[in-house]
Amino acid sequence: MFIVNVEGAIISNGKWLVIKRSEKEEHAGGLLSLVGGKVEYEGNSNDILERTLQREIFEGVGVTVSNLRYVNSSSFVTESGMNVVDIVFLCDCQSGKPHAKSPDEVDEVTWMTTQEIISNPKAPIYLKKNINLADSLLKINT
Repeated sequence: MFIVNVEGAIISNGKWLVIKRSEKEEHAGGLLSLVGGKVEYEGNSNDILERTLQREIFEGVGVTVSNLRYVNSSSFVTESGMNVVDIVFLCDCQSGKPHAKSPDEVDEVTWMTTQEIISNPKAPIYLKKNINLADSLLKINT
């Protein structure tokens, strides 16, 4: 059994919306991350990944996103042994001013360039990989 998680590589004016995960979080507490969350059971459903991502982004940082494009999927095992499938989407920031709406999940919100993320010691390797892939996808489509 897998937990399904979705994340948004949110771009605006050449910068990525990145959060510092709460120290209270079991997985990757205190590290930089994309915004996202777990997919909840809905039974028969359409566009569940996209709708979940839009909801989780709004609940976590208070912005709405549009133009979702698939970037990458991966799997990992959390510190407590849970198997996770993670799907990343490239998103355009549509509206709202990002802020940490959920202090149990988000300590800080910031906009960073690709290079700032790549060179940041608080950015895990998987975040750097996902940002590089999303950045490459942006360049292909422009």
